[in-house]
Amino acid sequence: MLTVDEYMALRRLISSERESEGSTIVDRAVDQVAKKTKRRSSAYARKYSRAFKKLSSRYKNKNGTWRKGGFKAAVRAAHKAVKK
Repeated sequence: MLTVDEYMALRRLISSERESEGSTIVDRAVDQVAKKTKRRSSAYARKYSRAFKKLSSRYKNKNGTWRKGGFKAAVRAAHKAVKK
């Protein structure tokens, strides 16, 4: 069993190891590997986005909320507009 002083000395040793130069290089390498590349949106998705933004106002109330069934109708209308 460790005494409090031994335990604190061990904690200081571990934290100093983490801060050493070698461990930061490893941490940077891990960070670079873990980064995910962003996926580019497809041409269809970009066209759909524009069409949805353009058509969505028709399916909303004056206060900006969606009408009953309006979101679903706007999605269908946007898909239909992109197909043309």
